[in-house]
Amino acid sequence: MKSTRYTTIGSIIMTGLPGPSIDNEVERLIAEFRVGNFILFRRNVENPLQLKRLCNDLNKLCAAHKLPPPLIAIDQEGGSVARLPPPFSQFTDARLHSGRTNPEESAKKYALTCARELRSIGITMNLAPVLDICPTGQGCVMERRCLSDDPKVAARLGTIIISEMQNHGLAACAKHFPGLGCVTKDPHLDLPVVGKDAEALRKEDLLPFQAAITAQVAAIMTSHTTYTALDRQNPATLSKTILTGMLKEQLGYSGIVITDDLEMGAIENRQTVADAAPKACLAGADLLLICQEIGKVMESCETLAEAVSDRRISEAGLLASLTRINRIREKFCTSSANAAACRQQSNSANFADQNVDFSS
Repeated sequence: MKSTRYTTIGSIIMTGLPGPSIDNEVERLIAEFRVGNFILFRRNVENPLQLKRLCNDLNKLCAAHKLPPPLIAIDQEGGSVARLPPPFSQFTDARLHSGRTNPEESAKKYALTCARELRSIGITMNLAPVLDICPTGQGCVMERRCLSDDPKVAARLGTIIISEMQNHGLAACAKHFPGLGCVTKDPHLDLPVVGKDAEALRKEDLLPFQAAITAQVAAIMTSHTTYTALDRQNPATLSKTILTGMLKEQLGYSGIVITDDLEMGAIENRQTVADAAPKACLAGADLLLICQEIGKVMESCETLAEAVSDRRISEAGLLASLTRINRIREKFCTSSANAAACRQQSNSANFADQNVDFSS
């Protein structure tokens, strides 16, 4: 299969890596399937020097295959979700910021430290903050990871975190739209259902995301949760009503919409990752997150290419997603020379291999 088949498709996928260095399978993923965005986990980390080398190698390999500089992301929320061991800074659960004497200063210090440490090793995006609104003491799975049970507090602290990280060169990601704070079922395992009415969602859960949009957050992550008041048939990740109708059209969001991991049970218990990938694109997702198995990334590239070929997914829609992704790359990943290359790829009207040198 020629790599030109996947030139744009690979650019809308973010994949996990199996280990602490690039192996033959990852190299094939970049060279043949044109995948150009990566997420790191604890399995990828040995020490700061090794991690910086891995990020540099991903950049060099993408450049060698004439791909734009990659988005390299990590979940460094703190507390129960943190991928970097010492000597990297260790953070408390996000929920504890709001309980401090000066919560704003606590949130700001967390964000600034993340920006400095992650950028120093080549990571360009932190998949944080969590903006879900979670009640206290009701057994909700997100309680430790949420900033507050008060939408206004979550909005204020979330905006501080977003602004501080992005002002210091680290892209932020608000999650999980439109809010899964009240669920007791873990979407890693199965599909949660939120029964709130639309007005309650608007007044409570959406408020922090509206603030994040005002703060020009680089990315918003979708929720693998069904919201019966909004779309009874599809979880948010696969819902055009929620991602396109609500997030993009009603709220006016123009940044990257990234899915949560498509390998979670909430999605994969009902369909394959490869089947879900085109559905997420059609719903309005710009970047598809597949964290574990590289084989599933390759299968998803195949189904996406078929969907483009039979015109279920339009080339114009994919190029619009690529433009949004490249806008974030230009801001957080690139030198001035590479920024121009990103714009050239976005402006191309076809899916043929771009003969652009990103190594300068």
